[in-house]
Amino acid sequence: MSAEDIGLATTMARVAQTLGEVTDLEGTLKRVTRSACETIPGADMASISIRHSDGRLETMAPTDDIPAEADALQYEYQEGPCYEALIDDKTVSSPDVAADARWPRYGPAAADLGVRSQLALEFYDSGQSRGALNLYSRSLGALVDQHQLVELFATHAGLAMGHARTVGGLTVALGTRKVIGQAIGITMERYGIDEERAFEFLIRVSQSGNVKLRDVAVGLVSGELPDPEETSTPDANGH
Repeated sequence: MSAEDIGLATTMARVAQTLGEVTDLEGTLKRVTRSACETIPGADMASISIRHSDGRLETMAPTDDIPAEADALQYEYQEGPCYEALIDDKTVSSPDVAADARWPRYGPAAADLGVRSQLALEFYDSGQSRGALNLYSRSLGALVDQHQLVELFATHAGLAMGHARTVGGLTVALGTRKVIGQAIGITMERYGIDEERAFEFLIRVSQSGNVKLRDVAVGLVSGELPDPEETSTPDANGH
């Protein structure tokens, strides 16, 4: 193994460890963009673009204002590396954005922001949303020779993002389960009914008020009892 390969392996091991230290989604995305700028030669700024299932595009974790502004221009003009990476191609780069004929509107606008070269690649696809890593450089010709390193980095980032989303979803689910359990216990004690009848009562409150069951439970736990005019007090049979 060459010294270059050893250096690359060491770098990616450090990146993997860094990204694995954060479990919440927002923190993970910030680590992704910051680590990209620290790891990838020529990457002065970075951001992440998310394409939601409804087609909405959103920028997250920009390292400063310029990537956020550049992303917004690409969404508006529907052209540029980050837009194409999310919509069509996996990896899109340009050594000279201003002179790139593919993006007649975005290129000059990017140059006005100080962006000279750019690379974007999709690194996450859950089926419900897609994520692209956007790298920006203030130098011409930067990033074009970094595809291998960027793709390795993106693989680690995608795994970290998937892990963060899973942990976040489990946290929300467990929190919901806990508060509903507390609300059932309060209802059982207050009205002298069993667990099944208490749960049915909470569901009825949820349906009659068109309120999510979790919100009903949170309100009950915090001392806000259901409106007796909208939902009758349950009897021993839960009615």
